[in-house]
Amino acid sequence: MPADGRADDGRADGCADDGRADGCADDGRADGCADDGRADADEDGARTGRVEDEGGDRAEDQHGDRADDEDGDVDRVDDGAEHDDRVDDGAGDDGRTRDERADEEAEDADWAAPSPPPVSWLAGLRVETPAPIRTATLWAVLATGLLSMLLLGDGLALNLLLVALPAALAGYFAAQAAGRRTRAWTLGWGIGGLALLAVPALRDADWPSFLAVAAAVGTGSLALNGGRSWLAVLLSPLGVFNSVVTGPVWGWQGLRERAGGARGRVGPALRALAVTAVLLLVFGALFAGADAAFADLLGGLLPDASVSGGPWHLLLLVFGLVLGLAAAHTAAAPVHWDRARIPEGPARGRVEWALPLTVLVVLFAVFNAVQLAVLFGGYDAVLEQTGQTYAEYARQGFWQLLTVTLLTLLVIVLALRWAPRDGARDRTLVRGVLGTLCALALVVVASAVRRMDMYVEAYGLTRLRVSVVAMELWLGLVIALIMAAGVWGARWLPRVVAAGAAAGVLAFGLLSPDAMIAERNVQRYEDTGRIDLDYARGLSADAVPALDKLEEPLRSCALRLVADDLADGDEPWYATSWGEARARAILAGRPLSKSADWTVCSGLGDESAYR
Repeated sequence: MPADGRADDGRADGCADDGRADGCADDGRADGCADDGRADADEDGARTGRVEDEGGDRAEDQHGDRADDEDGDVDRVDDGAEHDDRVDDGAGDDGRTRDERADEEAEDADWAAPSPPPVSWLAGLRVETPAPIRTATLWAVLATGLLSMLLLGDGLALNLLLVALPAALAGYFAAQAAGRRTRAWTLGWGIGGLALLAVPALRDADWPSFLAVAAAVGTGSLALNGGRSWLAVLLSPLGVFNSVVTGPVWGWQGLRERAGGARGRVGPALRALAVTAVLLLVFGALFAGADAAFADLLGGLLPDASVSGGPWHLLLLVFGLVLGLAAAHTAAAPVHWDRARIPEGPARGRVEWALPLTVLVVLFAVFNAVQLAVLFGGYDAVLEQTGQTYAEYARQGFWQLLTVTLLTLLVIVLALRWAPRDGARDRTLVRGVLGTLCALALVVVASAVRRMDMYVEAYGLTRLRVSVVAMELWLGLVIALIMAAGVWGARWLPRVVAAGAAAGVLAFGLLSPDAMIAERNVQRYEDTGRIDLDYARGLSADAVPALDKLEEPLRSCALRLVADDLADGDEPWYATSWGEARARAILAGRPLSKSADWTVCSGLGDESAYR
């Protein structure tokens, strides 16, 4: 409690509200007080030893601008005069003037607070912290690893889909634990990815299976990460690849937490699994030894788990575990690519932007007019005027028109980036010019497809030709979607383009391009009597049903290499495609002719129309 005569805030009796006693000077000391700031007399005599800091600190809390400097470097006098240790010219102790010190302080401030850097397009990118891994997720990851170890060592077919199913479940469980809702697009991407993995189970050809697996990685990444922007569509696999490193660490931490809290349940579970394995091994071996049919059935159903392939099986186990953990971690902590924003390009003036595009539109219109004249006037007149053969005209035109289609898409993207954006008139101009260019580009796509069809009529179908035609058709679909986006908005465009690509790859695999090639070439042989036998030999087992229609010895010559490959292979059911199984059944029902040896077949392979 303060002494009598003092206010409650610790000031001397009669002091004003600013903390000074009556008659105190402006520096905060009482009238007649010593320089150390103590009062003249304390009532109880016990506070006479207080130093200046106690009273000065109280005054500083309320009036900081009136407190003396703590180290006593500056002593202000009552009348506010200048310090006696300063020179008249304003120089300090170091001999510098006030202007020099001010310039130096300004320079230091510039170094201490640099100008902010430009905002990166990744500034809004955010990665969530994953929720703790659930037990169901760990079981799904374990199932992925075990199936990978047992099924993936003999080739890729149905086993790839079987391994992907528990990995998808791991991602689903992790997303549920993170509070993510299952949206329609997420469900569509997931189902589409699993459907794409059915292509290796159906087709023996490697190249459509490779395209299907690559597309499945993309659609699966979109299902795990989500997103609707172009960055999300193009960069979503990067989130999965990042989880290949972070996912195992996250899974190991969750496993340690589960093991620490459930040690009493781990022992009984392991003992139950061990007893089950012993019972199956003993009685299964006895039954297999008692009956040969059961032994064959058991050998066909169970995967090879021999000790000799131990390192390879261990590697496949690690691969499956990492795959499952990567899928789960991506679903639990997705990368929000939609938060990244690519800045728009500087808007150009109307004349600067529209003039080059208008000239290009006129050029497209002239070319398409010529194409229509050729279509209605006939190709014979054109070939007579140009001096080209039918094949030269078709082959030369297709590749140029395919390049035109690709460059047109690039021009549209750049034009949209630098388009004028000042008002409704600018939007109308952009839609009119680019819409006309897209419409004319669709005519170019149709002309390119027609050129390739002419070439196929003359020289047959090959893998390269069917692939580029499929690519050209997809580019035409993209151009049509861009036109639709100009009318109804482009918010949906990235995901629909990606869905169109995935659907095209799925349809390409389901239609079996090797079977299409064989059927077209067999039909051409029936019409013209010509076939490229060397090319037909290189087709996969998917082409066997069509090549089986050829007459002998041409049939046996065309199927010789495929039959040798099928005879050498002894894959289990989960590593055998449906096309391979069907080819085996056809060749078993109608074996190859023994008279069709190398001498006979070499005489039939003089046709070399594929070029």
